Amino acid sequence: MRRTEFGKRLSLIAALAATALAGGCVSDNVYADRRDPVSFAAGDAVATNIATQTIDPWPAHAGRREIAYDGERMQSAVDRYRTNKVTPPRGTSTSSVQYDPAAQPQAAAPASK
Repeated sequence: MRRTEFGKRLSLIAALAATALAGGCVSDNVYADRRDPVSFAAGDAVATNIATQTIDPWPAHAGRREIAYDGERMQSAVDRYRTNKVTPPRGTSTSSVQYDPAAQPQAAAPASK
């Protein structure tokens, strides 16, 4: 009888020791998980070298100097600006719901007793 009690205790101690030892293997180390690199691209030396040695990194259309524009429209905008008749912008809200404070219903007055 005494032998089985000793075996139970020994197996309990062995299980606790294995649990304690295995707990050290968990990758929950706060010190090792925090990384503070110089930049988010740190470690991309190959990509940096490729970009540095590229002859012309800009796309072909970036050098085009003929930009399409509407001269009459630009001239009318300048004239409105000079005469102080600037048109206020419309539809600059991020909401698709139109807000009209004059159309808000009035709150019902509390009934007197």
